Amino acid sequence: MTDPAQNPRFFALIPCAGTGSRANTALPKQYQPLAGFPMVLHTLAAFAAVPRIADLLVVVAPEDHFFEQQSAPCLIANCGGATRAASVFNGLLELFEQGATPADWVLVHDAARCLVTPAQINALIDACEHDEVGGLLAHKLADTLKCESGGRVAATLERSDKWLAQTPQMFRIGALIEALRQAGDQVTDEAGAMEAMGHRPKLVPGDAQNFKVTYLQDFALAEIILRSRT
Repeated sequence: MTDPAQNPRFFALIPCAGTGSRANTALPKQYQPLAGFPMVLHTLAAFAAVPRIADLLVVVAPEDHFFEQQSAPCLIANCGGATRAASVFNGLLELFEQGATPADWVLVHDAARCLVTPAQINALIDACEHDEVGGLLAHKLADTLKCESGGRVAATLERSDKWLAQTPQMFRIGALIEALRQAGDQVTDEAGAMEAMGHRPKLVPGDAQNFKVTYLQDFALAEIILRSRT
């Protein structure tokens, strides 16, 4: 019998229970059409094109019926919580129900980062599969960084060591569950929960195009990029 700790699998988890209030759209932003398809389907297609991903789990809100009308290469769990951290935590427990082990890896990815590519996902796995902690895609900051107070510049910050955190973020399922359990609901990403446990996640260079569609103006840029790829 193979030892799961020596032969870990790779799972993907997509929290998809948000309402997208900052985008001010009629539908939750992850279901808004982009380049002919709902945004989240572009996200799922990227992960479906990575053969090493054993299973792809999408966590939606309990009352969400979107995927009942869609054919998508994923498992659906109606266990979304009030926060991203709660949705991820519940999704990790669901992965255990589906047969995952604490030693398996999970790649957590934002549904609204619909421009991620299979190459970027594979690069993260390659960089982290033998790492003690795991890591995340991130983009080195290029712009000058200002600190604000009362609508005015308070300071200019050193940027040489600053990175913009992206997703996927890849950690062992057991370690991430414990980190989220201790960090609570307000942690904004999985790396932050691991950092609170004293870990130092690995930074894996990503791409500026792997941005999170957040505001209304982001949709036009994402549409242009998606259409340019086809």
